[in-house]
Amino acid sequence: MEAARNPHRGRGLDHPDLAAMPYPAHDAQAAVARVIHCPRHHVTPLLTAPDLADAAGVGGVFVKDERERMGLGSFKALGAAHVIAVDAAEGRAKGRTYVAASAGNHGLSVAAGAAAFGATARIYLADTVPESFAERLQAEGADVRRAGATYEESMAAAEADAEAEGLTLLSDSSWPGYATIPHVLMEGYLILMEEIAEQMEAPPTHIVVQAGVGGLAGAVAAYARATWGDDPEIIVVEPDAAPALAGSIAAGAPAESAGPVSAMGRLDCKMPSLIALKGLARDADWFVTITEDEARAGTDFATGVDLETTPSGGAGIAALLAGLPDAIGAGADARVLTFLTEAS
Repeated sequence: MEAARNPHRGRGLDHPDLAAMPYPAHDAQAAVARVIHCPRHHVTPLLTAPDLADAAGVGGVFVKDERERMGLGSFKALGAAHVIAVDAAEGRAKGRTYVAASAGNHGLSVAAGAAAFGATARIYLADTVPESFAERLQAEGADVRRAGATYEESMAAAEADAEAEGLTLLSDSSWPGYATIPHVLMEGYLILMEEIAEQMEAPPTHIVVQAGVGGLAGAVAAYARATWGDDPEIIVVEPDAAPALAGSIAAGAPAESAGPVSAMGRLDCKMPSLIALKGLARDADWFVTITEDEARAGTDFATGVDLETTPSGGAGIAALLAGLPDAIGAGADARVLTFLTEAS
């Protein structure tokens, strides 16, 4: 594990690619008001994990358990479906086709949201994505298409076809010229933070959140700063094979990372979302990378204490067990919030 303090904390990163990007939203009220009307919605639990706290050498660990979110198995149920709910409220969703590339949970959220609001979902999968996942998408009503050998190739196909056919590209990342939809998508993630604020008796001293392109981490950090101020230390965890955010922070500019394929597949993203990068450069205190072995060890430990998940879903837990408290100076009285982001 490697930990680097964020030199841009409080002021953010000055770069022309970020200047046109909005900061992540921090007010959850509108998103919460929408989600209560969803028949699949229920508040997910905040678990205490004393065995994990003892192993990490901290005073307490709280785990937001997203494994049963809306029956889709991941926090991402709050993202793309929230975009489609906003469109529906403004009369734009019915009959619309939403196009996305997915290697996992994002596609399920697009499919479920489209089905709920009279729209159509078209999901592009790389050839390496298991057929069992394609079947799950089809069960949610999605039109599934195979394109390319990698996620990047399936994403390129989705973007090209959406443009050629006049369809709506719904990505969970952002880049120059594409910000409105991912900004609304990240707003949906604030729902889980609003739940946490009501579930915790006192604010955490540390927040450990894993990141791929950074959408969840950016939303978590923005909400935490608006609600709890500067006190909680916010730590962003990535695979060392895909340090999209850590590498960009170190470079002082959006930077593409290079590395082998990671077992933390949902986090194996080589370019950051620019909205997330802009927010985290301002709001996060630390950027941490973990190895494949550390991720596996964390997943094994989590399974042993009834927190079964994937290496992606338990990356924050893995960082805690890999020596994070010592690396950042978190003492024995630390109250750490982390996230179990998906089912195994």
